Amino acid sequence: MSDTMVLTPISKTPVSFYVPMVAAAGAFAGLLVGNAQGSAFGGIVGGAAITGGLAWVATKIMGNENLSRWVIFALFLAAGFLLAGIPGGVVGGIFGWFFGWYTFWLEEGRYRAKLAPYLTPGQVLWHYAFRIICGAILVFLITPILVVMPLSFNAEDFFTFTPEMLRFDPAGYSMKHYDDFFTSSDWQSALRNSLLIAPMATLLSVSFGTLAAIGLSQPHVPFRRAIMAILISPMIVPLIISAAGMYFFYSRVGLQGTYLGVVLAHAALGVPFVIITVTATLVGFDNSLTRAAANMGANPVTTFFRVQMPLILPGVISGGLFAFITSFDEVVVVLFVGSAGQKTLPWQMFTGLREQISPTILAVATILVFISIALLTVVELLRRRSERLRGMSPG
Repeated sequence: MSDTMVLTPISKTPVSFYVPMVAAAGAFAGLLVGNAQGSAFGGIVGGAAITGGLAWVATKIMGNENLSRWVIFALFLAAGFLLAGIPGGVVGGIFGWFFGWYTFWLEEGRYRAKLAPYLTPGQVLWHYAFRIICGAILVFLITPILVVMPLSFNAEDFFTFTPEMLRFDPAGYSMKHYDDFFTSSDWQSALRNSLLIAPMATLLSVSFGTLAAIGLSQPHVPFRRAIMAILISPMIVPLIISAAGMYFFYSRVGLQGTYLGVVLAHAALGVPFVIITVTATLVGFDNSLTRAAANMGANPVTTFFRVQMPLILPGVISGGLFAFITSFDEVVVVLFVGSAGQKTLPWQMFTGLREQISPTILAVATILVFISIALLTVVELLRRRSERLRGMSPG
């Protein structure tokens, strides 16, 4: 137990504090349920009254925390099941568990257990409000992804949850959209193009971006900031403007509608990511190592590959992964620069949305989400390794 936990006074709070707080949370939950039932105002009022009343009964009449929490859980579970079947029961059970815990967390004063004792009520409020705001933003950003995943297993050709899916009936789920992706010639051709273009673009991005970052890290290079601004401009300039500019330029030099043109365009979009990550890695680089290698007779190329590259490799790989994701997910530039022969996976998804509303798009989107998660996990592992190599974090 830490000193803060020992010194922080933990005591029961008055009814006038925790019941309104529980009722406020209940009003928010009631808003969600009320919207689903067609009456937002009724949901707010009902949610506040029910949760506030349950909080008072649980703490002042029942008293026993474990028993009260189980009763609240069972009541919400039953209410959710009666309103919306099994999915409603699951949601109701989650709400019941939360409100049972939340009521006694406030009533017993446990919310201050891990806080410094000198914090004012306003500071305590902001401490938790900040976390609630961050959590709400995370939920807002991640909810569309969580909706797409179960829809990709829809047995029907719909973009909505069918009654069978809502009842968790196995007949409502199917892998047919995944089968369509792996057996359709159009989808497989698009996948082959993406797997051909993205690695080549990544290789060019890593090569040029790493060299540019190393050069711009040298203090004697003139106009470093201006050059850096120009090189990272593809991240700042609206993509539609970059795509239009590339189209007019590539059509003049004969690259429009070619694989090489698409690869070069995607490489230009990926270079800024490599420059930024490698530059961040070079911030903690000890230049005395390269000088020592030169004093030992190593030429610049040997010094780079034997001394500098191993230390900046995590940043290089991180930048390469970001460049790969950028190329693999990009659709605007390839629409301008490419032709039907270079139709990539995102282009095929865009076509599916515009022309035939194919649910196979949901299966492809789910696959891409898992690929992105895997790549970002690798990036995080490389970031931690880079920090350990630079002595910024404990091994």
